[in-house]
Amino acid sequence: MSDPRVLVVGQGGREHAIVDALHRSSEHPKVFVAPGNPGMEPLAERVPIEATDVQALVRWVRGHAIDLVVIGPETPLEAGLADALRADAVPVLGPGKEGARLETSKVFAKEMFHKAGLPTAAFRVARSADEAERMVADAPLPVVLKADGLAAGKGVVVASTREEAGAAIDAWMRRGALGASGRTLVVEEFLPGEETSILVLTDGERWVLFPAARDHKRLGDGDTGPNTGGMGACAPARVPQPEEAKAIAHALVDPLLAVLRDGGTSYRGILYLGLMLTAAGPQLLEVNARFGDPEAQVVLPLLAEDLYPLANAAARGALPKERHGTFVAHEGAAVCVVLAARGYPGSPESGIVIEGLNGPWPHGICVYHAGVNRRGANWVTSGGRVVGVTARSGTLEHARLAAYDAVRRVRFDGMQYRNDIAQSPQP
Repeated sequence: MSDPRVLVVGQGGREHAIVDALHRSSEHPKVFVAPGNPGMEPLAERVPIEATDVQALVRWVRGHAIDLVVIGPETPLEAGLADALRADAVPVLGPGKEGARLETSKVFAKEMFHKAGLPTAAFRVARSADEAERMVADAPLPVVLKADGLAAGKGVVVASTREEAGAAIDAWMRRGALGASGRTLVVEEFLPGEETSILVLTDGERWVLFPAARDHKRLGDGDTGPNTGGMGACAPARVPQPEEAKAIAHALVDPLLAVLRDGGTSYRGILYLGLMLTAAGPQLLEVNARFGDPEAQVVLPLLAEDLYPLANAAARGALPKERHGTFVAHEGAAVCVVLAARGYPGSPESGIVIEGLNGPWPHGICVYHAGVNRRGANWVTSGGRVVGVTARSGTLEHARLAAYDAVRRVRFDGMQYRNDIAQSPQP
């Protein structure tokens, strides 16, 4: 039997981590990535097709005998790539467009949480700026504003004042700063507590659990500055503990998948649960329809079992019954520090020469390329989050120290990163 052939769709650090995990498989898959970036080339063959070019990707898959497609980002999910591939009988790890609405529409997600009876923050939906301003006028502060659609990590504001909330409403709903994504707004109760992320791999009915991860969203140390796509992560998170994580996943994932099935949607892919651990218990903040980024860069390096057969089984609706609700085998701890370009998350600089990327790297260090390109013999920046430096070790503290030691080997003009990843206070 020939080695399996896998296509990973996407080009960032998350997709580099997925490519890396599949490359380590004992089944020796031939890995392709579309479009990928030059940093992935030792592990995967790049395909020059954009992640949202559905028709071109379907044609390419049809012509290259691909056994499995793994979709990394949310935008091709919203574009219906998984549906188009499944119509061609191609196994896909990634939900169809309807299932992906859990991420692509905050309003849809909240409605599904209520249908499933899941604990979540109280909310109201505003469909005009005037309506949003009336809601904010009598809302307790701080108040959370969420753009309904995809906004590349920029569609959430935790407003401490009514003026701050008003500025977001004006920018999104009157001036169209987020395009169509900001035309409808969720005005949500603020929940104090500890944030954490739980990721599961599901075939639509059964699921397996990855170690809990914690993302650091704000740009600056001490959780200051604007929200970003994520400046770093650690896994396992200090909270929740493994048995609690398993109980939370059972309480949330089983009813959510059941509501989706009742509506005719079989969800095959990753469910990423964004949680707030409050004094009243865990509350579901959001669901993403794919691996988090940078969470994938700390979760996947810890796996002590083969990702390919699990992903393949989930894509085919055939996770073993005995695996339902169990952890994917993992060991140790990992910390990822994201190195970002000057100007991120607003207008990041590109074309800046990066020094120190070629290594060699110490044992346990993985450098996942995201916003990088080649210019002659040099690496140069090509996006906001440039690379994720991940260290794997026996403990979170050892991994943190190793990650920052590796960070000091990389240099580029304007490089910005947080100094407190995995160190922020946690219960």
